[in-house]
Amino acid sequence: MEVIPVFVDAEITACDNLGEIIARSADICDGDVVVVAQKAASKREGRIVRLSDVKPSMLAEGIASQYGKDPRLVELILSESSDIVRMRDGIIIVRTHSGLVCANAGIDESNVRRGHATLLPVDPDASARKLQSEICASSSKRVCVILSDTFGRPLRMGQTDCAIGVAGLLPLTSYAGRRDTFGRALRVTEIATADEIAAAAELVMQKTARCPAAIVRGCDPSHVMRAGAGRDGDDAERSGAALLQRPSADDLFS
Repeated sequence: MEVIPVFVDAEITACDNLGEIIARSADICDGDVVVVAQKAASKREGRIVRLSDVKPSMLAEGIASQYGKDPRLVELILSESSDIVRMRDGIIIVRTHSGLVCANAGIDESNVRRGHATLLPVDPDASARKLQSEICASSSKRVCVILSDTFGRPLRMGQTDCAIGVAGLLPLTSYAGRRDTFGRALRVTEIATADEIAAAAELVMQKTARCPAAIVRGCDPSHVMRAGAGRDGDDAERSGAALLQRPSADDLFS
């Protein structure tokens, strides 16, 4: 398997065809998985907010005062969240409107002009499908797309990239029913394939190298599901990163 960085010199803007830019900047082959950084997608979708335009609510002012945060950022976090999962030691863990559980609703001030912040795409799976369509059209190749972002994990130090949007790829690989090397039937093993590919891509994308995407080549073809520009509704739903979100009823940590 190969992980190939895709470097882009120009800053991504809301008027750009991001998929075309990636296709022009890389030698894409059929069956590639193109991992795209969330921030690049957010920039092309205009999900950038000038902090001076944000008017904090009383709730945001109170939380900001308690945790030593910018009240404008807190207001953005609240507006992008369906509920607060946990607040402690200056950390605000929320569930976004799209169902992602993450710190600060994924809002970030890095790699954007001073005084601005980027928000997550409104529908990350839809963003991934649009990028897939653009890359396929521009390269004439059949590819899958993962939209990735950096998340922390319960009871683990550090962060790793995870898939927040998926198009054309089975995000989970179930081993239930298969047998291990001693002949015992596996019952619950399910691998987050899309997350593993996103984490591998981050090793070459990094955060400061003007590398908004990476190509992961040579993945197990059983994960790839009719990758192409056109997708029907059933396939789009089955291949989405929403399948990676654990139902609240099964959550043991919050």
